[in-house]
Amino acid sequence: MHEVITVQLGQQSNYLATHFWNAQESYFTYSDDQQSPVNHDIHWRPGIGADGSETFLPRTVIYDLKGGFGSLRKINALYETEDQGQAQGIWNGPTVVHKQQPIEQSSYQQSLEAGLEPPELTTSSVRYWSDFNRVYFHPKSIIQLNEFELNSSLVPFEKWATGRDLFSSLDKEHDLVDRDLRPFIEEADQMQGIQLFATFDDAWGGFSSDYVERLRDEYGKTDIWVWGLQDSFSGIPRDKRLLRLANKARTLTEMYKHASLIVPITLPRPLGSHVSLDASSSWHTSALVASALESVTLPSRLRSGLNNDTFAGMTGLLNQLGKQSIASLHMSVAKQNATGHAGDSRVRQVDQRMYDVEMKDAEDEDSEGVHLDLDFTPSDQLEADRRQNGFHQPRIFSQLVTERGSAAEDEERLDPEEERERLRRRNPNSPITKRYHSSLAFPLLDSFPKIFRGDGDQVLEHTVDVSASLTTDASVSGRLKSLRTTVSRSIGVEDRETLSNDLAEMADEYHEGWSSGSDEGDDE
Repeated sequence: MHEVITVQLGQQSNYLATHFWNAQESYFTYSDDQQSPVNHDIHWRPGIGADGSETFLPRTVIYDLKGGFGSLRKINALYETEDQGQAQGIWNGPTVVHKQQPIEQSSYQQSLEAGLEPPELTTSSVRYWSDFNRVYFHPKSIIQLNEFELNSSLVPFEKWATGRDLFSSLDKEHDLVDRDLRPFIEEADQMQGIQLFATFDDAWGGFSSDYVERLRDEYGKTDIWVWGLQDSFSGIPRDKRLLRLANKARTLTEMYKHASLIVPITLPRPLGSHVSLDASSSWHTSALVASALESVTLPSRLRSGLNNDTFAGMTGLLNQLGKQSIASLHMSVAKQNATGHAGDSRVRQVDQRMYDVEMKDAEDEDSEGVHLDLDFTPSDQLEADRRQNGFHQPRIFSQLVTERGSAAEDEERLDPEEERERLRRRNPNSPITKRYHSSLAFPLLDSFPKIFRGDGDQVLEHTVDVSASLTTDASVSGRLKSLRTTVSRSIGVEDRETLSNDLAEMADEYHEGWSSGSDEGDDE
């Protein structure tokens, strides 16, 4: 069934993953005459609830710090923990119970459980990612790490080494992958891969680096995709920015050794005319990232057809030379009316700068790649206001583009044999570009903030047509060299040379395979 197992590490990752799971839940159909275009078995596991009823729950393991789960309970309406009601230990003497005041459910959650129409969510009413969660999780999916508390000022969870030390201590005691992930993997018939959400620029970077190394040791041939979140530098002191870049540099060099694909992500700047959000709200920013991430991975869970694919197939196309495993994420939003539907095909043409996805002749198709307007790639610059050199486009090696919604319905499809013939006839110095099309638009649920705009600044509702891409290109070389220069001054002498050499070797991989001798990208 080509299952995908998900690992969620930390508060920001769980915000993102909650939007992802809410979208997956919306694709379910409940009548015999309907079939969802999405194969639910890929991300959802069947089971039997406490009352004997059949259940479908996400194939995921969720880690967060103490206090990070909000009002989410391990015991829910579908499952009860095995040790509920049983005595703990062998102590026969008197006991004193210290009970922490539980976090009150949001009015949105209360309405969902009561089967009522939920109130509209706001940035002030969303305190935790569980406040807008629409799905149930298996009790084994919920892993709280009590060693650190969320947003603690006394013992902050912000240094790479802190996360690595935490993983080491927990893994020695429990063997985390065996305890937490193996039960979900053993349920899979034909697992296609593991996807991991984590922040790269704090202690979760160190934790996730060791986690991915353990995954690779246990599942040597499995595709492992890592979505690496990075906070924006707006309003952050210089010393904190330098710490975060150092954390990220360490995470990238470790992930590069083991992950099949790494996608660093931050909030795009500028946002353009079709997006309006509160950058200080994790609910808002994670929603924008989720719309791109969920869209670009859609082919991996579509039912059989010309437009479905697997993690292995997508990884192989993006990483043609074997060492170009760092990809960038982009997205564009189609011009739409306030109901969320794209207009007539004659007027659905989108600004070339905003939505350049027209089909070209097979001989020279996408000679410069497809350019979408929202770039989620972090700049890796120490100064918050420094941007990438915009005088030239970097060389593109490979690119996957997913077009979804009514704008994709009229696109010409190539069958697999035509696609192979197109790739055989392409210029060897041209990028490899593969497009996927689906009429399934991205769902705008009541749990999703109203961040998308149509013409006249009207709020879009119900669905939105988007295009999203994953790209490997030469700009990675310049960013890694910039990161190397920036962080080498802040790394201890014992680690400086190793980290510096690792970053330099990674940067060199993004010049390989081009015969022009160009140094394009070095100054980016």
